[in-house]
Amino acid sequence: MAEKEKVWFRHYPESIPATLEYPDVPITYYLEKAAADFPDLEAIHFMGKRMTYRQLLEDVYRLAQSLRELGVQKGERVSIMLPNSPQSVISYYAVLLLGGIVVQTNPMYKERELEHQLKDSGAETVICLDQVYHQVAKVKTSTSVKQVIVTSIKDYLPFPKNWLYPLKVKKEGMDIDIPYGEGIHSFSQLLKKALSEPVPSQVDSLDEVALLQYTGGTTGLPKGAMLTHRNILVNVIQCNAWMYKGKRGQEKSLGIVPLFHVYGMTVMMNYSVYLAATMILMPRFDAEETLKLIQKERPTLFPGAPTIYVALINHPKISEYDLSSIHACLSGSAPLPLMVQEEFEKRIGGRLVEGYGLTESSPVTHANPIWDRRKNGSIGLPWPDTDCRIVDPSTGEEVAEGEMGVLQVRGPQVMKGYWNQEEETSKTIRDGWLHTGDIGTMDEEGYFYIMDRQKDMIIAGGFNIYPREVEEVLYDHPGVQEAAVVGVPDPYRGETVKAFVVLKPDHSLTEEELQVYCREKLANFKVPRLYEFRDELPKTTVGKVLRRVLAEEERKKVQSEEEELQAAGKEK
Repeated sequence: MAEKEKVWFRHYPESIPATLEYPDVPITYYLEKAAADFPDLEAIHFMGKRMTYRQLLEDVYRLAQSLRELGVQKGERVSIMLPNSPQSVISYYAVLLLGGIVVQTNPMYKERELEHQLKDSGAETVICLDQVYHQVAKVKTSTSVKQVIVTSIKDYLPFPKNWLYPLKVKKEGMDIDIPYGEGIHSFSQLLKKALSEPVPSQVDSLDEVALLQYTGGTTGLPKGAMLTHRNILVNVIQCNAWMYKGKRGQEKSLGIVPLFHVYGMTVMMNYSVYLAATMILMPRFDAEETLKLIQKERPTLFPGAPTIYVALINHPKISEYDLSSIHACLSGSAPLPLMVQEEFEKRIGGRLVEGYGLTESSPVTHANPIWDRRKNGSIGLPWPDTDCRIVDPSTGEEVAEGEMGVLQVRGPQVMKGYWNQEEETSKTIRDGWLHTGDIGTMDEEGYFYIMDRQKDMIIAGGFNIYPREVEEVLYDHPGVQEAAVVGVPDPYRGETVKAFVVLKPDHSLTEEELQVYCREKLANFKVPRLYEFRDELPKTTVGKVLRRVLAEEERKKVQSEEEELQAAGKEK
C-alpha cells in the first residue's frame, strides 16, 4: 500500500505525525538521561519503598558490573524470572547495558515450562525470586544454566515490612532456604560489593537482539521472538507520540501489568523510563489494594488488561475512593468490552481505549486515539510508520475496505525473527509482512477491527493460552484417553479454559483430581477451570478433534442461558 493510499493518516489527531524520528541510541540511554535530567525524581514506588532515578541507575550499574565479573558476556542470554519489583527493572537494564539478551520468564512457570524455555534460549544465568528458586534448581542440571542470582521481595521493602517478610513467608509455608555458594549468588550481596561507577553500553548496533520474548504458535510450542534494541526503542517512541499529552518528569504510571509480558515491558516500564515517570509497581493485582494505591499515590497513566478494569469497576467500594488522577489508560492483551470501557470512564473519569499488538511487534501496532475520536469495537488506527493491510487468506491479495481477511503488519517494531526457528520465521514474516493470523477488517477511515483471533488460541485474563500444550499435559495422565481444550466465554476473564476429557476404559477420575494434576504441570493461568467428561469427542473423517464444534456448543449454551434470564426478567 503506497503511502498516499494510507487512509488512516487523514484521521490522525493533529498532534500525531505519520512518521517519526528514531535516534541511534540503545534503550538504556533513556534511563541514563532520566537520571541525568531528574536525579532526585522518584523512579519507583514499591510497597512503600521509594527509589530515585539516581538510585535506580546506580543499582543498574552495580548489577551490570557484578554480572560482568560473573562472566556474563555480550550476546549471552540471561533469564529474568521476577514479578513487578525494583529488581525486575534493575536486572532488565543491567543485562541490556552489557549487550546481553534478556529472556523474560514468567515466575509462575512450572518445571516443565521453565525447562523448555531455558533449554531453547540457552540461558546460562537466571535471576529469580527466592520463592521460585527451587523450581529453577530442579531444571538446572538439564539446562545450560551455570549460575543463579536470587533476590527476595524484602530486599526492596521499607522497614518494618522487610523485617516482617520472613515471618510472613514462613507462616505461608514457602521454602526460601537458599543454599548460597558455588553458582548461587545473593542479589543484594552482589550489589553491596559492587561500585556504582558508570558502565558504558556494549551495544554496537541497534539491530542486535535485546530480548527473547517467548510466545506460542500453532503447534503450541513456545518460540522466542527476537526483539532488537531498535524494535523496542521504536515502539516506545511510537507510544510517546500516541500519548502526546504526557509530560516528561511529571507523570506517574501504575504498574500492574507484568513487566515480564511484552506489553508491560513496553507500555509500562520502557515508556515510563523514556518519560521519566514514576513507576508505581505492584507484584500482584488486588482490586482493593489498587484502589487504595491510586488514591494515595495519584498515578496519571494506567496501562492494563480488561480483567483488571472489570475487577475495579465491579468492586463494591469503588465509590469510596478518589481516582480522579487517572487521565489515560491503554488496554491491551485482550479485547476490551464496550461496557467495561464506558463504565470505567464513567466511574474514574480518565480515558480508556483499546489497542492491539503481538509479541512479534514489540508489541503495539494499533490503538484508538486516547483524547480524540475513537470507534467502539475497533482496535483503532495503525501507529506511525506502521503499515497494515487485510488480505485474502487464499490468494494473499489485498481485499477491499470492509471485507474480511487476514491482518498483516509491517513496520520498524516487527521482530527480527524467531530464535533458532528459521522455518517458523519464514512462515510468519514474508516479504517484510508479519502475518498475524488474526481475521479482521478495515473501514473507509482506516480503523481496523479484529473479527476472530488466531485459530484456537485462548485469551484468559490477558494471557495467551495454547490448547495443545494443555492437552498434552492431560494426555500424559494415565487415566485420560482423549482430551480437547477450548476457550469458553467468561464475564471476568474474557475467556476461561475448559477441558473435554474421554477416560480410558475402567478408569475413573474427578474434576478435583484433574485440577490437582494440572496445577503440578502448568502455570495457574493455563490450568482448566472447567471440565466435562464425555464418551467421545467430535472429529473429522480423518480423526482430527474438532475444537471449533466444542467451542460453538459452549457459546450456544451461554447464549441460551442469557436468553432465558432475559425472558425471566421480562416476565417479572
